[in-house]
Amino acid sequence: MSKLLGGSGRPLDQAYRLALLDLDGVVYRGKLPVDHASDSIRQAQADGMTIEYTTNNSSRFQRVVAGQLQGFGLDVEPWQVITSSVVAARMVARHIPRGSSVLVLGAEHLAEEVSRQGMRVVRHVQDRPAAVIQGWYPQMSWEEMAQVAYAVEHGAQYFVTNRDLTIPRELGIAPGCGSMIQAVINATGVEPIGSAGKPESAMYDEARILAAHDGATPVEREQCLAIGDRLDTDIEAGNRGGYDSLAVLTGVTDPQQLLHAPEHLRPTYVSMDLRGLLAPMPRPERRPDGSWRCADASARVNDGQLAVSDSEDINALRAALCAVWERTDAGDETDTTDVGFHLA
Repeated sequence: MSKLLGGSGRPLDQAYRLALLDLDGVVYRGKLPVDHASDSIRQAQADGMTIEYTTNNSSRFQRVVAGQLQGFGLDVEPWQVITSSVVAARMVARHIPRGSSVLVLGAEHLAEEVSRQGMRVVRHVQDRPAAVIQGWYPQMSWEEMAQVAYAVEHGAQYFVTNRDLTIPRELGIAPGCGSMIQAVINATGVEPIGSAGKPESAMYDEARILAAHDGATPVEREQCLAIGDRLDTDIEAGNRGGYDSLAVLTGVTDPQQLLHAPEHLRPTYVSMDLRGLLAPMPRPERRPDGSWRCADASARVNDGQLAVSDSEDINALRAALCAVWERTDAGDETDTTDVGFHLA
């Protein structure tokens, strides 16, 4: 059965209890806030939704990220920021005895999280680490990467913060943590036991646990909503972990990418921005004539060509997604190039 868009008769911030929000492209772009994001988050919190912020970034301290969000007028505590360093340290702590040595390659944030979990941070293979956590930071050296490889070769359990192959920088696209990890894999022939970052679902799983304070029961998976702008990280992580998801069009993903998304990258809902969190989501419905309708908008595929009722209507995009995905899953191609969505 095809994975198509879902629907909700209630505003999403009332239908779900915990929002797992990506940051870059959803809440901010670099140092600048995304339009409507802060107002929507504040309203969702006022409606009783718990907000947690999830990021593959392993170098920024939670308190630093929280401070940036507070500068946008948001009420944020550091514990609400879930970085890949937080998740990686907790992951390793479940695999080795408390007090064990861990070789850390990464920023001070990663080292701090490892210490917080009761493990001893070391930097050299001569310290006989029980595990290795490989993260990313701009000043990493060949010698540091070599220490990781040596430790893995000597039997240390191998963990990583994320496997993003690239990272955007001021001058362009640079090698990310995943590229550095691949160098260690090439040297050792050993794959990491686990990765803390998206598209693995570990970040969402840990966020549920961390949101439950004082021994409280974590929010059920079905009551959590993963929100992001990237299909291949935020949305895929939700699908891998069994979480419903909302894709927003304020960052990387555009309508054409959505139209051609394979099943494992498809979200449950789509909205222009985080204002979608405050509204019901009409469910697209298939009509007897083979067209798809979402609220007052429609889409259909005729002779392999996509046509929509209004290229400026988000509901037309939602209908179009179901029309195209249905055909894709049946093994048929659809030409979408004549439909240029101009959503506002």
